Amino acid sequence: MLILAGLGLILVLTVATGYFVSQEFAYVAVDRSRLRTLAEDGDAAAARALRVTSRLSFVLSGAQVGITITALLAGYFAEPYLGAGLADLLGAAGVPSAVSMSISVILALLLATIIQMVLGELAPKNLAIAKSEAIALRLSRSTLMYLTIAGPVIHLFDSASNRILRRVGIEPVEELPQGATPQELDRIIETSYEQGLLDQDTMRLLDRGLDFRGRTAGEAMVPRVDVVTMHRDEPLTRVVELQDTGHSRFPVIGDSVDEVVGVVAIGDVVELEPADRAAIAVGSLASPAVAVPATLPLPGVLERLRVARRQLAIVVDEYGGFAGIVTLEDIAEELVGEIRDEDDLPETGLVQGGDGSWVVPARWRLDQVEEATGVQLPEGDDYETVSGLVMARLGRIPVVGDEVAVELPQRIDHDGRPIPSEYVRLTVQTIERRVPGIVLMERTA
Repeated sequence: MLILAGLGLILVLTVATGYFVSQEFAYVAVDRSRLRTLAEDGDAAAARALRVTSRLSFVLSGAQVGITITALLAGYFAEPYLGAGLADLLGAAGVPSAVSMSISVILALLLATIIQMVLGELAPKNLAIAKSEAIALRLSRSTLMYLTIAGPVIHLFDSASNRILRRVGIEPVEELPQGATPQELDRIIETSYEQGLLDQDTMRLLDRGLDFRGRTAGEAMVPRVDVVTMHRDEPLTRVVELQDTGHSRFPVIGDSVDEVVGVVAIGDVVELEPADRAAIAVGSLASPAVAVPATLPLPGVLERLRVARRQLAIVVDEYGGFAGIVTLEDIAEELVGEIRDEDDLPETGLVQGGDGSWVVPARWRLDQVEEATGVQLPEGDDYETVSGLVMARLGRIPVVGDEVAVELPQRIDHDGRPIPSEYVRLTVQTIERRVPGIVLMERTA
């Protein structure tokens, strides 16, 4: 009878321990945004659970108090009930009294510890993590009642521990932070994609969204060498002739290439009578240009264009020179990727070879190459494109056939171990305006 009574008491206390362990882990692991959504939809249990999570530090202190008390009581009752019962059994088997008492106490404490550890702590912990929302909702009412009844005791212990921390120069934190840094969000997106919770398109869109604030006008712009410009003294008929380029707006320059006097749009020209266009200079119809520094982040560029009600901005470098242009389409492409329409001219893109090599447009930025191929080329302060990387490694103007071997940045596997260094070979295949136009990228041993 003593053994059964002891087992019964230990099981009851183990259930109580499991309750507090489930309480502790469920409210830490639960998705608060999900609880908030349920509460807004009228779920009373979710509203109670939100009240609990709003006092998370206090709740965890209460759970620790409950776990400690129930675990101590389980050990306290193990010896007089289980120990005495086991001693009687051993004595009946002929074991000397002194020996049976020692053995029975050890066995009783060992059995109570195993029951507490497996059924009172490990199993409830795993259950609470796996079913955090369901457990948090189910325990919400009883948790609030427990906090109300045991609140003074919990507050006493909590205040004592906080005073100790402050004595050693540490300020206690009442609540766990609920936000996430961009780096943490990036890891969350990557993990969600690896676990199949996000498809590739959504993952890429979210990644681009996180990177968007860090992108600048200089990174998104069309460089000046690729911009079709017009002189202010040219006739408007020239604008109509340039509509075959696929562009609808053109920067208008003055006496030098760095003097941008405005922007002319095809839409403004076609409103005029064809007979009048030859007699009117482009500069007279050009609208004022929006100028932005190359270092201005894209959200700032977007705001400048919105306020000015313009589609195109002139990008100015640190020396005041005309560096290029950035359009609303360029900004949108930083979020959603390449946008092609019926007016765009064919453009050489990336081509994958059968041997795992890649034919890459050298003007592509390194992040574009990584997104398309998975190959993370090393970044540098003096370049941001494949062409810039090749010229930085060569240290001279390249020619067709030039090769550079590039060591890829060190990567870490899922176990935290460094992956052996990898290399790629970049071979210049074409030259455009004295810089690489097309580059062959191959992995090497």
